[in-house]
Amino acid sequence: METFTLKKIGVIRTPYAEAVAAPVQGRFEPEASGTVEVFDEFAPGLQDIEGFSHITLLYYFHQAAGEELVVKPYLDDVRHGVFATRHPRRPNHLGMTNVRLLERRGNVLAVAGVDMLDGTPLLDVKPYVPAFDRERGSVRCGWLTGKLPSTT
Repeated sequence: METFTLKKIGVIRTPYAEAVAAPVQGRFEPEASGTVEVFDEFAPGLQDIEGFSHITLLYYFHQAAGEELVVKPYLDDVRHGVFATRHPRRPNHLGMTNVRLLERRGNVLAVAGVDMLDGTPLLDVKPYVPAFDRERGSVRCGWLTGKLPSTT
């Protein structure tokens, strides 16, 4: 199996030390705040980020133990394939969350809508662009249909 290495470009700071305390998804706790500390060597990559209201954080589930291909997600009592969930025990332990960008202070981004644990390794930051990221028309949510609160 081919492997490759990712660079940790920073660290995410949140009030959540344990998974049981963190929101299931950041969108369900839009005021949950934290900071994204981008390492100095990557700080030039933040140029012009202030113009975006939301950003997508890609990170490593550093406290996820092992991997499972069939999991019981937080919002259901039935097991599903891990690729049909956002469960952390994935083969590569990758996570992503859209957060609201509140402010940039040098290499530190103040954000809201966090759902990750304190000390989470940051792998990438991308701007959230509705024209690219939001699907229009008929979108299906599979087994999640009827289980999600309205977040319009």
